[in-house]
Amino acid sequence: MFAVIRTGGKQYKVAAGDVIKVEKLAGEAGATLKLDEVLMVSDAGTTTVGTPLVANAAVTAEVVAQSRGPKIIIFKKKRRQNYRRKNGHRQDLTVLRITGIEA
Repeated sequence: MFAVIRTGGKQYKVAAGDVIKVEKLAGEAGATLKLDEVLMVSDAGTTTVGTPLVANAAVTAEVVAQSRGPKIIIFKKKRRQNYRRKNGHRQDLTVLRITGIEA
């Protein structure tokens, strides 16, 4: 059984036991979250596609850790103008372990 969920403006295909990194969600390590933006559920050949969401479907997940992604370097330059700007960014992430899918 797997589901396609939407969180943080992105879509993820998940199954029970998967560990995924998503945009930061509120919750400490060990907390349980319920993700109810389920776009599709498939179970033993039976597929249900939502319009846009599947009614009464939810995915439960456990927060494993709050972490940060790799550092991204932003460098802007205009040739022959002595214009250089260097900036950096690290995205806050939440590591989730999928515990169950309710269809």
